[in-house]
Amino acid sequence: MTILTYPFKNLPTASKWALRFSIRPLSCSSQLRAAPAVQTKTKKTLAKPNIRNVVVVDGVRTPFLLSGTSYKDLMPHDLARAALTGLLHRTSVPKEVVDYIIFGTVIQEVKTSNVAREAALGAGFSDKTPAHTVTMACISANQAMTTGVGLIASGQCDVIVAGGVELMSDVPIRHSRKMRKLMLDLNKAKSMGQRLSLISKFRFNFLAPELPAVSEFSTSETMGHSADRLAAAFAVSRLEQDEYALRSHSLAKKAQDEGLLSDVVPFKVPVTKDNGIRPSSLEQMAKLKPAFIKPYGTVTAANSSFLTDGASAMLIMAEEKALAMGYKPKAYLRDFMYVSQDPKDQLLLGPTYATPKVLEKAGLTMNDIDAFEFHEAFSGQILANFKAMDSDWFAENYMGRKTKVGLPPLEKFNNWGGSLSLGHPFGATGCRLVMAAANRLRKEGGQYGLVAACAAGGQGHAMIVEAYPK
Repeated sequence: MTILTYPFKNLPTASKWALRFSIRPLSCSSQLRAAPAVQTKTKKTLAKPNIRNVVVVDGVRTPFLLSGTSYKDLMPHDLARAALTGLLHRTSVPKEVVDYIIFGTVIQEVKTSNVAREAALGAGFSDKTPAHTVTMACISANQAMTTGVGLIASGQCDVIVAGGVELMSDVPIRHSRKMRKLMLDLNKAKSMGQRLSLISKFRFNFLAPELPAVSEFSTSETMGHSADRLAAAFAVSRLEQDEYALRSHSLAKKAQDEGLLSDVVPFKVPVTKDNGIRPSSLEQMAKLKPAFIKPYGTVTAANSSFLTDGASAMLIMAEEKALAMGYKPKAYLRDFMYVSQDPKDQLLLGPTYATPKVLEKAGLTMNDIDAFEFHEAFSGQILANFKAMDSDWFAENYMGRKTKVGLPPLEKFNNWGGSLSLGHPFGATGCRLVMAAANRLRKEGGQYGLVAACAAGGQGHAMIVEAYPK
């Protein structure tokens, strides 16, 4: 079968790898209900001497919508501006106290390459407030947040707005390189003879458009193809993936119906809620054909995150500044960690590598975490990470660790849905993850949340979120 033709390094055969991770049901279907509220635990705080505490006052996001729907006629800065405006309304923070604005994005609109600045001006922030845009694939908003944390912790700023935006409904489509070169040369031509000479070189195939890359530049492989291989390598079955996807959609629908997705702010009537939450049935999901590796693959449209439009924004402050302004923060942003691995065979294993590092940095264990919020690129990616985290063999042979990371308990994991159901605007998901963790901790009475995500290029991120004392 072609799905097993790319074994992990140092493995004689992929089938031997798969035997290490024989199919073991994870009982996703029995975890469709959110976890009951837990008792507040009296654990140590993660405050560090001589380092400023950084807090999240609040965060919002536009409804996350399937690309090609209600946002299709907008530009990215329109969505980012809406998130900023929603944050201003939610927090009533005076615009003039914001020291800096940072946004993440992945596929940039060339007219607004620094979308943070354009959105800030559109939302009415002072032209004296600096703003810049970062890109780090699916963890771009994470990078925006942690950049803000660094500016506050170092004393350079007191108040930061961090966020992210993605508009997949209108991605830049370029002329071919030959056509671009011809047009640029024509622009430089000084005589009619030079222009006619250049025009004579034109060929109709110059008109073939150049679409944005959907594959890894370093490997030429799409992320979906990589997810399918990863699922096969870890012996994650199609049924397991469909069960997990159904869990995500069911929990998201329950959270939406119960009003738990309080970070969503309406974007013009009637866009008031996420539109990708669609609980189905295992029978219906089983009818879908593989999306990437055909005909034997297990990754389908039903167990993958969908192309999404949306934006998010968070108000981050030094604790003393927030209290002086009369705010009651939602959470502390504590230790964080970025990791990178082989982009070919470990493209989507960022959470497995980042989780133990950030826990060790914070002096915590998996048992200390009350709320897990992991980015769900694909069901197979989540379940492969689960199996890697639960394997002593993987820890010893690939992570240089003596013991396994440990499996996150499903009853604490993505209890209000995840990227599979809520959507995944590449540049905006990081803020959604952190706000989900912060809001869950407040609702469920927990103290520590762990946010983690994979990203293109084989990179990953993890962060500890600590509930602010009530």
